[in-house]
Amino acid sequence: MSEVNLDRVRELAGHVRNACRELRELATQDAEAFLADSRTINSAKYLLIVSAEVALDICNHLVAKRGGRSPEDYADCMAVLGEIGAIDQDLRSRMSRMARFRNLLVHLYWKVDDREVFRVAREHLADFDLYLQALGRYLKAEV
Repeated sequence: MSEVNLDRVRELAGHVRNACRELRELATQDAEAFLADSRTINSAKYLLIVSAEVALDICNHLVAKRGGRSPEDYADCMAVLGEIGAIDQDLRSRMSRMARFRNLLVHLYWKVDDREVFRVAREHLADFDLYLQALGRYLKAEV
């Protein structure tokens, strides 16, 4: 096993934080205004994809460097992080749901309910914050 590249993890964490910051700004609107603006909806979808994708990039890096089993898919990567002790069961479940939502946005985009995009942007961005905090504790480093 080689060492975790903390600089890379920190760089990726910055991308997650930036995307979540922009999502929070978009989600300050009320639901009606959010849902009436296709550019806002499309921006939110893209930023959710970026947030989840980067979180998964970090996951894959840590799993590879810390000797976890090869994940079967994106959601399973979070399960592997749980297995190696990087995140707890609750966060594992939350981040696995986020990975599945990312898959929906990317692969079944025509089935995405824009109200769900708004709900996720309003109610679940803290999951990314908790994820980065948990990884910082796991790595015993500021990420």
